[in-house]
Amino acid sequence: MRALTLAVLTALALGGCVSKLAEGRVRSALLDAGLSQSTSACMANRMTDKLSINQLRKLEKLGGEKRSLPDYLAAVRRVGDAEALAVITTSAALCTTGLAR
Repeated sequence: MRALTLAVLTALALGGCVSKLAEGRVRSALLDAGLSQSTSACMANRMTDKLSINQLRKLEKLGGEKRSLPDYLAAVRRVGDAEALAVITTSAALCTTGLAR
């Protein structure tokens, strides 16, 4: 029983580390896409909570110049993942209006 508890706690701790690493990478990608620091941080937090690692990896591969939020959303739309587009669109709306932090 003790070994199982230790294994579960270790998995939870590593999961948190992976989540924080993913959030940092997403935030950096959004900054590189031309979004502000506060919007990038807010959106990265929401995106890593709501999207899978595979979805985030697809988004990481977005190419081309994206220097505005509409440009970034257009690039996400081209990925063809409706769930990712919905999460990013709502995150953008909530984060840019200050309704989410």
